[in-house]
This record gives sequence, structure tokens and C-alpha cells, in this order.
Amino acid sequence: MHKLNKILKALLKIALWLAGTILVLTILFKITAKINPPKIVNLELENYEVQVIDSNFRQIKNNWIQKNDLGLWEMYIEGEAYERGVINGKLSKDLIYKQENAFINQIKVMIPSESYLKFLKSFIAFFNRNIDKHIIEEYQQEIYGVSLSASKKFDFIGSNYHRILNYHAAHDIGHALQNMNLVACTAFSGWDSRSVDSSLIIGRNFDFYVGDEFAEDKIVLFCNPEKGHKFMIVTWGGMIGATSGMNDRGLTVTLNAAKSDIPFGAATPISLVAREILQYASNIDEAFEIAKKRKTFVSESMFIGSANDGRTATIEKSPNDQALFDSPNDYIICSNHFQSNAMQKEEFANADIMDYATTYRLERVEELLSQNPKLDINNVALILRDQKGLHDKNIGMANEKAVNQLIAHHSVIFKPEELKVWVSTSPFQLGKYICYDLNQVFLKAESKEKYGSIYEENLTIPADSFLYTKQYDDFIRFKEIRNEIQASIKSNLKIEGEDFLFNELIELNPEFFESYVYLGNYFQHFSMNEKAILAFKKALTKEIPNIYQRESVISKIEEK
Repeated sequence: MHKLNKILKALLKIALWLAGTILVLTILFKITAKINPPKIVNLELENYEVQVIDSNFRQIKNNWIQKNDLGLWEMYIEGEAYERGVINGKLSKDLIYKQENAFINQIKVMIPSESYLKFLKSFIAFFNRNIDKHIIEEYQQEIYGVSLSASKKFDFIGSNYHRILNYHAAHDIGHALQNMNLVACTAFSGWDSRSVDSSLIIGRNFDFYVGDEFAEDKIVLFCNPEKGHKFMIVTWGGMIGATSGMNDRGLTVTLNAAKSDIPFGAATPISLVAREILQYASNIDEAFEIAKKRKTFVSESMFIGSANDGRTATIEKSPNDQALFDSPNDYIICSNHFQSNAMQKEEFANADIMDYATTYRLERVEELLSQNPKLDINNVALILRDQKGLHDKNIGMANEKAVNQLIAHHSVIFKPEELKVWVSTSPFQLGKYICYDLNQVFLKAESKEKYGSIYEENLTIPADSFLYTKQYDDFIRFKEIRNEIQASIKSNLKIEGEDFLFNELIELNPEFFESYVYLGNYFQHFSMNEKAILAFKKALTKEIPNIYQRESVISKIEEK
């Protein structure tokens, strides 16, 4: 009995210690994860009211937002940081809500486990507990102004300011979770001998995918800040960071993720580094120095085009190092790996190009540039829309090895010396590319009082003919069946008439390896092991983007 009492006392001590530890950690988490908003002086700015002129145009003072005839939102804002944020938020309040709702819904699709989602929420809050210390005061104030218009519906995640601040690191987090294929961008540029008119030209696909709904309401934002250069960016509701943009000095910035170790602490979101470069740099050297001042979460290539320098270079930046990659040729390509001697990883430097989507895609762009030695806006668009593999091989629709993976949030073409930018219209980069002349937009922006076109209609690049083909319809149907399979696995309910549906899936996209992986996962989930093995083996005969994905399929076969 005495021995039993000693055991019970020992267990009680352990239980009390665990309870105390959990309590301390909970308190510590609550304290350290709290992010205080910046100090604001001009609180009266919150009283600004939106004037709704019509269903497509609304304004506050000189600031306005409109939806053009091709579905792109166009917004002009000016002033100091907090004022810009407040006005941005009020003008795009409905878009901020829609974007946040789409983002959260897609995360739930990607991570169906509620318990893991709760863990992830707590982890990100703790991980980013000091994020505000890595963001300059100007952008804290602007983000806080935007956050005042965010919805209270999502308070279960965090306060408005905390959420909007953290969403600026979404690109970085998606980048770190590379096995989800959220980020896989491509950019290239030509000048002098590789450009039709010898001037600098740049093409870029922003393949950041968090569901189709997330890409529905793109905003082309024109900003006239109190300090720094005027600039434009392609963005979405609630986002002030830059993923693709150009300033009035003809300096462009686009972001391309590079392989990175999992980060272990907060730093400056890369989109805010890119934004700072746009606002305060006028050439490649200035951009490099701004980037050098900021510590970032993850490794990233910042593709910098410069009218002043007459060329494009890549700032390759990791959490600890930074280098400039300059091409020895009159063109440069950027996918998702570092190329400079100082920064390149041995994994890619010594790899077979077939082993990774990033090396394969870079080689494909090389091939396309050799077929189009003199770049102009039309053949740049042609390259950005290319869905084939090396030597024009059919690798299936939506393959990460393709330049056009049919997931792009947006695609852009820059002519920096003319201050012109072409922005794709939906879907992906298949719709028309419409041209904005920054000189003309900023000249007329302040006096604009009603809806009216601001893009250069005579410079529009026509939509991709693929958009009007049976193959495009097949792709839409393919995604519907894919979603049905994923929903079936999640709900643990088999699909009625599955054989007919699965045959249709294969007919719609027969060369895409994931067509067979989806089927294999379904058969595996419902313990139809022989069918699962056949499906996985068929996937291995197709062009699989990355070696780790091939190994994953092999491991599923070996499990049986």
C-alpha cells in the first residue's frame, strides 16, 4: 500500500508538472504571439467615406477603384502610408473578404485535418511572433490601415492586423511547403541582340496557386506614395507587397522561389522587400543594396529589370547570404534554383536536368528562346503560354515542368524603357494581355472621376487560341473529376460509377502523371491494392516533375 501511495504521489507530481508547463507555455505563447499595431497619429483618416459612383467605380478623394471590361480591377492610391492603407482597405473591402475566404477554404482543402490546421495556426502565430520587428514602420502603418477593413468573421485565426500582416508571408510559407507545389514561377528577359528593337523586354509567369477562386479578382494597383517612386504592382485584396511590378524609373521586380531550408524564425516577407525595391530603387545596384539590408524567411530569386542599366539581373537571396547573378549573354532566364557560383546548390548544379522541374523548365525556355532569337511582346506571350516539354513533348496539361502549368495567378510582360506593362486576363495567362502605359495612367489618375478605360486598347495581345479548343474544355472537366476523387477520399465515400468516371479522367489528360496518381490514391484508400499498384506503375511511365515525387510513387508501390 505504501509503495502504491508513492507511485500515485509521483504520478501526481508529474501531472502537476505537465499542467504547470502547459500553463506556462500557454501564457508565454499568448504574450510572445501578440503583435501590437503601430502608433497612429491621424486617426481621423478612418472617417473617410467611399463614394460609389456606379457598380464599376468607387472613389475616396483622388483615389479610386474600378473593374474593367476584361475583369481586372484597377486601383489608384496616393498619400502617406497610413492614409494609403485606410483608403486601399475601404475601396477594396469586398475583395479583401473574398480573398481571405478563398485562401482559408483552399488551405482546408490542402490540409483536411482539423487538428493539424489548429496546430499549424498556433505554429505560424508563434513562428511569426516577431514579424512586425522585421517590417519597416511605413509598411506596418499601411498594412494596419488596410486591416481596418478586414472582416471580423475570421477573428478565430487572429486579429485583423495580425492576419493581414501574416498573409504577407503567404508566398514565403507556400514556398517553404514546396511539396504542395504552391510556387513554381518562370521569368526570362532579352535585350540588345536578343530583342527585336534592342530594348529591354521581360516576361514572367507568377505560378502561385491556392485555388481558382483566389485568382478571380486580380488588382492592378497604381501607387503614388508620399515618398519614393510611383509604381504599379499586380496584387489582390489586402496585399501591399509586390510579386510583379514596375516603377516610374523603369525598374521591374518579379519573385521566383528557390529551394530553401525550413525557416525557424520570423523575418521580412520577401514581397515587402520587393515592394521596397520598387518604391526606392532606380537601378540594379540600388535594388541589391536594399535587399541586402533585409533578412528574409526563405531563399528567393528577385528578377530585376532596369531601364537605366539596359539589362536584367537576378538577386539571389537566402536567409544568410546574397549574390548577384549576371548573364554573360544578352538574355537571362530564372526558374526556381540559384545559378550564381556563390549561391547555387550542388543538388541542382550536378543534377540531371530531367530530375527537377526547375532545371527542366529552364532548359525548355532556353529551347524556346533559340526558336525565337529576337524577342517582342508577341513571342514573349507565346513562350509564357507554352505547355509542352522539351523537344515539344506532350507532358500532360498542368505539369510543373511546363512554362504554362495552367495555374498562374497572373502573367506579365514589361517594356521598361517605354514604361509599359502587359497584364494577363483570366484564366491564367490564356486571356488577353492588356497594356498599361505608366506615363498615361499616372498623368490622368488624380483627375479621374468616373469609370473609363485606362489601358491601351490598340496594344492588346489576343487571347491564346487554346482557350477556344476542346482541349481546354477537357482540362476544366479533368479538374472537376480530380476534385470529386479528392472529396471522395476525404469523406471516405466511394464514387458511384467510378469505372466510367476514371476512364474519362484518363481520356481527358492521358499524358499527365497525376491522372494516374489520383486514381492510385483512390484505389489505395479503398483497399483496392492491385488496381492501385497498376495506376502508380502507369504514373512512372509519364513525365514526373521532380525526383522526390517519383520516389513517393515508388514508395507507394513498395508498401503493397
